[in-house]
Amino acid sequence: MSYYCYHSSILKTYFYLAGEPVHYATTLPRHAMSKDAIVSDDLAKKFAKEKDTPYLKWVRDEGLDIIDALYVKNLNHVELKPWSRRGGSGIYINHDASRTTNDCYVCEIAPGKKLEPQSQLFEETIMILSGYGKTTVKNFAGQEVEFEWGPGALFAIPLNTIHQHFNLSGSEPTRYVAVTNAPPILNTYGDPGFVFNTRYDFPERFNGDPEFFAGKGEQKGLLLETNFVPDGVNLPLIEAKERGAGGGHIRFNFAKSSLNSHISQFPIGTYKKAHAHGPGAHVIILSGSGYSLMWPEGAEPERFDWEVGTMIVPPNMWYHQHFNTGTTPARYLAFKYEGVAIRNTQGVPKAWISKRIGGHQIDYADETQEVRDLFEQALAKNGLITQMTGAYEKELEDLPPKS
Repeated sequence: MSYYCYHSSILKTYFYLAGEPVHYATTLPRHAMSKDAIVSDDLAKKFAKEKDTPYLKWVRDEGLDIIDALYVKNLNHVELKPWSRRGGSGIYINHDASRTTNDCYVCEIAPGKKLEPQSQLFEETIMILSGYGKTTVKNFAGQEVEFEWGPGALFAIPLNTIHQHFNLSGSEPTRYVAVTNAPPILNTYGDPGFVFNTRYDFPERFNGDPEFFAGKGEQKGLLLETNFVPDGVNLPLIEAKERGAGGGHIRFNFAKSSLNSHISQFPIGTYKKAHAHGPGAHVIILSGSGYSLMWPEGAEPERFDWEVGTMIVPPNMWYHQHFNTGTTPARYLAFKYEGVAIRNTQGVPKAWISKRIGGHQIDYADETQEVRDLFEQALAKNGLITQMTGAYEKELEDLPPKS
């Protein structure tokens, strides 16, 4: 049996859900996917108490909703609710394993306003979706640094520092998306007062260096150790042929966090190799247009169309594959939690290694013709043709034999 097969009549496309068009700004809940192991109400009631967590209670107490979703059509258009404690508006987004790995939230600051200062014993990485502003970061020793940011900026909040975000525009709101590991931290301690009000500095994470957010960094292989990227949309990348189709790639470790991230880009008329990995990768489209296929082992792939601002969160060990059908290179950012990364003994992510030798990546040679036909049909609608022939041939030069 092929690693990768589906029947085109079964493939679902989201823009559509249960026969009805999905609104441009809506999300796809997890229960809409096939084979989600939904059981009877009687069995579910036996575990009802275990479903709730200190983290979920905390979000409710914040007065915010949680989108239980793996697909958000456009983060820029998601409807937010007032977040009175912080002084802005927000919404949380949870994936299939949020309770043990990470979560996501979107926050907006009104023109000329600021969020309330906050410290926290969980980590947080941020991408600015729109607007211009600044952030101040201070430790309990009183050392303070501030830096300005605009659309596409990437950074992390150093652990337990007092930080505050400001909107520097008097006419336009600013909006950002953040990924944190708040769920396991809040679920471990069960005490928001402890998580948000502990006065303790981590000098190895932040020591008040005035150049901390200056955008400096050290490149180590694919990994850029830095604390601030002013423009992730246009950042130069490094060749990463292992993921297929002549793409570029760069990985980040912001503020020595256990939350890691990367940016990938692939050319017009190409697509990435399918792979699977642990939960909690929040894939945010930075440029281009196209679609992704996602499926658990043994199930039929389902299609998700994307544009700039779309977020896709592949569930734990679901295969997924990204296709560029637009007229510009496609680029995405992925925020993740290193604690669920699956690596081989050399430290290489198995999502980069062929299934033929025990990894979790499907080689082009092991996909069906239907995959290529679907891609070529999507390209034709935009007056484009596939540029994949060279990638198929190049892969054969060092393709491992089938076991």
